[in-house]
Amino acid sequence: MEEQFILRVPPSVAERIERLLNESPSDDKSLDLSFSDNGRRGTFSIGDEQFPASLFDLPCIVESHKTYDDSVLIKTADVGQMIMVRNEGDPAPEVVEYRHGLTPPMRDARRRRFRREPDLNPELVRRVERDLLNIMHGGTAENFDILPVWQTHLTFAE
Repeated sequence: MEEQFILRVPPSVAERIERLLNESPSDDKSLDLSFSDNGRRGTFSIGDEQFPASLFDLPCIVESHKTYDDSVLIKTADVGQMIMVRNEGDPAPEVVEYRHGLTPPMRDARRRRFRREPDLNPELVRRVERDLLNIMHGGTAENFDILPVWQTHLTFAE
């Protein structure tokens, strides 16, 4: 498996990267990507210009493939994160997950395609968890009713 990432850049930066890759290599043109200590914010440099960059989690894993003969695809990586480069004036998103994926059909994918979390009362969950831990440690549950055997079955008068 190879190490790969998705780099999403503004159109003006994409044109500069394409020109840089198509021209013969020179020392004054360079690409650099560096991140701060938290690993989510960073700086993308092309030549002497710098752009803010952010690392986002994608809503699902994207497979990457390559081919040697234009007919057989070989899986090379699973990509789960994207580096987004912004123009200097654009605001930085505050979220960790980029909720729209890479293509238009994946717009708001987590809400539309994945199961929602059940609506549970947090106090009920805490109480049941506490009771289960008590039972596992040899104790008893706190909130329950004990019914005698004769009240659990229906009896018929003779």
